[in-house]
Amino acid sequence: MAYRDLQEYIADLERRGELVRVKEEVSPHLEAAEIADRLVKRGGPAVLFENVKGAKFPLAMNLFGTMERMQRALGVNSFDEIARRVKEIIEPEIPTGIVEKIKMLPKLKRLADYVPKTVKAGPVKEVVVKEDEINLFDLPVVKTWPGDGGPFITLPLIFTQDPDTGVRNVGMYRMQVFDERTTGMHWHVHKGGAHHYRKYAARGEKMPVAVALGCDPATIYAATAPLPEDTDEMIFAGFLRDAPVELVKCETSDILVPAHAEFVLEGYVVPGEMRREGPFGDHTGYYSLADDYPVFHVTCITRKRNPVYPATIVGKPPMEDCYMGKATERIFLPLLQKILPEVVDINLPVEGIFHNFAFVSIDKRYPGHAKKVMSAIWGIGLLMFTKFIVVFDRDVNVQDISEVIWRIGNNVDPERDTMIVHGPLDALDHASPLPHYGSKMGIDATKKWKEEGHTREWPDVIEMAPEIRDLVTRKWKEYGFDDL
Repeated sequence: MAYRDLQEYIADLERRGELVRVKEEVSPHLEAAEIADRLVKRGGPAVLFENVKGAKFPLAMNLFGTMERMQRALGVNSFDEIARRVKEIIEPEIPTGIVEKIKMLPKLKRLADYVPKTVKAGPVKEVVVKEDEINLFDLPVVKTWPGDGGPFITLPLIFTQDPDTGVRNVGMYRMQVFDERTTGMHWHVHKGGAHHYRKYAARGEKMPVAVALGCDPATIYAATAPLPEDTDEMIFAGFLRDAPVELVKCETSDILVPAHAEFVLEGYVVPGEMRREGPFGDHTGYYSLADDYPVFHVTCITRKRNPVYPATIVGKPPMEDCYMGKATERIFLPLLQKILPEVVDINLPVEGIFHNFAFVSIDKRYPGHAKKVMSAIWGIGLLMFTKFIVVFDRDVNVQDISEVIWRIGNNVDPERDTMIVHGPLDALDHASPLPHYGSKMGIDATKKWKEEGHTREWPDVIEMAPEIRDLVTRKWKEYGFDDL
């Protein structure tokens, strides 16, 4: 099921008993975040705060706070369904004749169907607010943790365009609300928005920016997806929805934004204008330190007549972003396997906040294969940030943390099987001596071969005889264990 907009998704959650409405007044200053944190930690329902102190609009939180809810948000029962569709696209059959070429036409047409459609108007244009009427504090922007530098917009879809090519980028970067008409723009040096910003700075030009708040779930997720550079997030959103995203032109710039968003903030960033932003209680579970970031000036707000403002919170896992991250892990596995066909599976554990640990199983084919895979993964997109990569044999279930730790303890000689390299790190890594740069470790937890210097006999793993295992399976009920 492809949701047309955020409110259709919220209504579906309510029909399924996965949404609680809170009519009592709730403060956006810490109180709403504490409620949402308890809900997500307990696998609880989404929540709609209808009466937010000081704000004019309702606040929706914990919209993606379980694995099942995140799957429903993307219209599937399993992320593997999307992964299979990804595999179909990246592994097309090579046509050898006219008949095969004709057979490919439907697939090519489906790809074309995902290109966004530009429309003249949309629900997000029902109300237009400009100039002195703009007040960001009308929105129920949440302050999550006591040490935060202020309230932060946490689910923004930030639209920018390359000034040279016009190529669109949609990213999700937190935005601290400074006053009624300005926010911070926290794009990290490695991200697409920052790349466009540097281009505008080189030209000495003001940079137009638009921020969509409250899109349909697939479009929200697409803004977080680690797509290859210059790949259009809105085409990917159309692929996820199996229907194109409708876009409408901004009031004050040529940027196209989702026509069914709840709000759109239009404005600009002046290269070189910086302001101290943060601290912010981040998904690492620590406060990211205050630093200087560009300032976003809001010149226009368009919205629905009766919009809903969405927010998420981050902190010690598990949080909502963990389930978004798990979606990424499963959806993009076929793409990783296209580059590295020896990869069997990958687990980015939630405790590793998705850039600290990667557990990878491979079909080991030659000496040193595990270290080759480590090096390759560090060369792929945002996987370059992975601080610890551990590689296992194909028969290891890397989704089972207990087995992972057991295999590491038994299979690794620290001197022989570890590799330390230096390179880029995530901007939020506070352990490295320098920002954005430091060391990363690879660990080879595969069974070692003689060609790798292990001349001793490698022992077999203890396993029950298959015939006894099958016998017990058949007689389990007779033994009286079914009720345990």
